[in-house]
Amino acid sequence: MPAVPVSPPVPVLDQLAVAVTDGYQGPSSLSGLLAVFGRVPDPRKSRGRRYSLAVVLTLATCAVVAGARSFTAIGEWAADAGQAVAGPLGIVRVPEESTFRRVFAALDADALDTALGAWAAAVTSPREGTRRRVAVDGKTLRGSRTGEVAGRHLLAALDHDTGVVLGQVAVDAKSNEIPALPVLLAGLDLAGVIVTADALHTQTETARWLVGRGAHYVLTVKANQPSLYAQLAALPWGQVRTSARTVERGHGRRERRTVKATEVRAGLLFPHAVQAVRITRRRQPLTGGLVETEVAYLVTSLPTHQASPAELAAFTREHWHVENRLHWVRDVTFGEDLDQVRTGNAPQVMASMRNLAITILRLAGTTNIAAGIRYHARRPERPLETIMKIAC
Repeated sequence: MPAVPVSPPVPVLDQLAVAVTDGYQGPSSLSGLLAVFGRVPDPRKSRGRRYSLAVVLTLATCAVVAGARSFTAIGEWAADAGQAVAGPLGIVRVPEESTFRRVFAALDADALDTALGAWAAAVTSPREGTRRRVAVDGKTLRGSRTGEVAGRHLLAALDHDTGVVLGQVAVDAKSNEIPALPVLLAGLDLAGVIVTADALHTQTETARWLVGRGAHYVLTVKANQPSLYAQLAALPWGQVRTSARTVERGHGRRERRTVKATEVRAGLLFPHAVQAVRITRRRQPLTGGLVETEVAYLVTSLPTHQASPAELAAFTREHWHVENRLHWVRDVTFGEDLDQVRTGNAPQVMASMRNLAITILRLAGTTNIAAGIRYHARRPERPLETIMKIAC
């Protein structure tokens, strides 16, 4: 159960007015998140507008935190919640499903993601003595596919430590993730940050851009960089003594990992790379059988005195939090791939709402997202209370 105590709803009408009129004044309470919503451009004409954009987005966020997976579910949750949320937000009645649908389709999704990412970065910080580590990875919204047109593809940035989403950006259908990475991270303060990414992003221009922004990188090297891969494989690894070893049991097998890292300041065919890393994984079924061996190579701009082999191994394993703690949660807990929203920017905005719900629940101390959703679904006032109590 999330570490969020139950208390009576707190009126937020005044906070909403301040948030929308004065702009973002810092993450101090619900007004901070409302202010973020208030800064997103409203795509609607002012004439006939019954609900502010901040109210619409707040209600949608509450509904998703309570487990809503679609526009229909968001509308039903808002209708059932009624005065439990309408009163604190200073509205007479809640919007209907059609309002959420129209607003989400027309909303500037990238502006929303930029605002939410900046807010998430502002309300989190690395643990004392550690650097912020950010994992970058992409995901296709399968349910948004239309005929022969592929589903929307989104690139996200996840904080290794807290599991909050620091950004998301749409990948152009005629392009790929590579040029989207600088766009994704452009709004973050990257000074001292360690960025991890898969082999697709092991690109010279990406490395130069990251280091130019004050960041460090840990990147996997595969066959898409054949010359670099051959150079790494040819290094005299047998003579490298600095290493870290781990043994883990799970999924019916035992896995032994050996990580070796060596400083290579000259001649490495990749900009700013000062360490080469080799990870050897040996897997064997617990019942016995053949041993499978896998070797992976990485390059990093972190020197040896800033990143030991054990730390580099941890950064590499942490990178997959973006799959386990974000993409898997969106797919399994929120049923994202079953969502067939296709109109306008609605697919990306719905993904943004799921990202935000995950971030809010984690900031509130929730370790099991599914359990957190069940907790908030049982009482209509709980999502709004949690948003007001998160550590901002």
